[in-house]
Amino acid sequence: MAADEKKIRRTVRGVVVSNAMDKTIVVKAERLVAHPKYRKFMRRHTKYYAHDETNSANVGDFVELLLARPLSKKKRWNLDSVIRSAPVEVVGGGQ
Repeated sequence: MAADEKKIRRTVRGVVVSNAMDKTIVVKAERLVAHPKYRKFMRRHTKYYAHDETNSANVGDFVELLLARPLSKKKRWNLDSVIRSAPVEVVGGGQ
């Protein structure tokens, strides 16, 4: 391996569904899978537990994860970046 070559690391993109734990987020990644017999595309999802050191991701954010060494029983990913923040909801309105 040459000095200028970089190792390609596995990445996953998905939506944050929970950030209730300290420094941990749960990300739901969806994919389309063709049915083996009928060839209809079906939506399937996987939930990934990821390490978020700065607690920067919020529920609804679209994020990218990088594969890492095992950090706990379920955590195998690190938060790489927040691609798109969740839209801010206006609560109360105030009249």
